[in-house]
Amino acid sequence: MARDGETNEILFEIMEDGEQRILAKGGRGGLGNNNFKSATNQTPRYAQPGEPGVEGLFILELKILADVGLVGFPNAGKSTLLSVVSAAKPKIANYAFTTMEPNLGIVNYYDDKSFVMADIPGIIEGAHEGKGLGLRFLRHIERNAMLLFMIPADSKDIGKEYKILLNELKQYNPELLDKQRVIAVTKSDMLDDELKTEIRRHMPRKVPYLFICSLTGEGIPQLKDLLWRTLNPDESAD
Repeated sequence: MARDGETNEILFEIMEDGEQRILAKGGRGGLGNNNFKSATNQTPRYAQPGEPGVEGLFILELKILADVGLVGFPNAGKSTLLSVVSAAKPKIANYAFTTMEPNLGIVNYYDDKSFVMADIPGIIEGAHEGKGLGLRFLRHIERNAMLLFMIPADSKDIGKEYKILLNELKQYNPELLDKQRVIAVTKSDMLDDELKTEIRRHMPRKVPYLFICSLTGEGIPQLKDLLWRTLNPDESAD
């Protein structure tokens, strides 16, 4: 996306592979003194000046295209999930903001089907105001077909954390709430059946959710099924 650097007006977007647009035209070049050389004027002392080109301040903004965007606070397990379900190798460590830029991975499904998943840098409360990585991450979600909210099982309040994440998206761009949503409760290997039952009571209504653990593989096949069905509602999984 190209914007005017002074007015922030959107000038155009590149939407197709191979599409080319001219942002600022260069001026026509002049003719050097060699072009005016003749039999009677072997070394002309004059040349034709070139014309000035277009000058301006422009902002070029890249937005990652993906089918599924991973949304969550730092250390929610987004990078770990992407590394398990795809061949992507995002940085994984036990501290906040290990992901400094989006990572893409192709998730293979049945019968040579696949979809693209994007690991987005973690959100913190106030991201829409530029806190944390702020707008550096939020803009990429605009081009994701659906959003997978990832909340760790050891969160103090899973329902509250989901609402904070949702509010950050709403404050940045209310249209993001129109996207399909799925919730994954990560690190579920630390939960027993009783704790899972208690968590279910506080999960948002009308939003499908699953308990998963990327390290043990718990719920991963079911998650891929759910994501595929959500992306392709007219197709039935084999």
